[in-house]
Amino acid sequence: MEQFAGKIAVVTGGGTGMGRELCRQLTAEGASVAMCDVSETDMAETAALCVEGAPETVRIVTFVADVSDEAQVLAFRDAVAAELGTDHIDLLFNNAGIGGGASMIASPRDEWERVFAVDWWGVYYGVRAFLPLLLASDEGHVVNTSSVNGFHAALGLNGAHTAYSSAKFAVKGFTEALVTDFRVNAPHLHAHVVMPGHIGTSIVTNTNKVLSSGMSAEAQAARRREMVSSAGFDASQSSDDEIENLMAMFGEGFKMMAPT
Repeated sequence: MEQFAGKIAVVTGGGTGMGRELCRQLTAEGASVAMCDVSETDMAETAALCVEGAPETVRIVTFVADVSDEAQVLAFRDAVAAELGTDHIDLLFNNAGIGGGASMIASPRDEWERVFAVDWWGVYYGVRAFLPLLLASDEGHVVNTSSVNGFHAALGLNGAHTAYSSAKFAVKGFTEALVTDFRVNAPHLHAHVVMPGHIGTSIVTNTNKVLSSGMSAEAQAARRREMVSSAGFDASQSSDDEIENLMAMFGEGFKMMAPT
């Protein structure tokens, strides 16, 4: 695809980070964009940024959806078709993701399953839901976000990153399989996998929000203490306010350590 003007793109996780920048650059190039995210506020900020630099012909759709829930992804697809009045899309960016589930030994099963639900099943649900609209395009592209941890399943020599890495390996393998599948069964479709390194996004903060949703205040506090302890701090001697400050520091530190 040589140019994006007049194309229709779908972006999951468009509220912050790489998803926001994808939306901004696509609209600046003249593509209409439909984004989903779990945060309506974040998407509103993204949409405002897009409007600033986009041609007047560009349309922007926002939809609150959790990609780990297939019914919500299907509802997002239906909203895209209805609000844009289209029978096709040209680009699908499965970008939404969270971290967590660092250790098979130390991390709870529900955290693992939540990471897989977003990072792997969210990608599968996205492709499955939007495939009919992609097939109706003259030239369709699926772009799935994996990670450098889909190549190397650790954070350094002593940093386990097991659930996240496993999910990102699955995304990489799935996308590589789609390349052949599309070539044989739908030659006008193309699949691509992106393997980002350490990029300064809000994934740490967003992950904490997602994994803590539905928990009681006490359970959320216990989880934050567990995360702080896993980073080598003595959480037993820290107040709740100190724990909150450490969590904020982790999130900012992740962004600041990213290469520029």
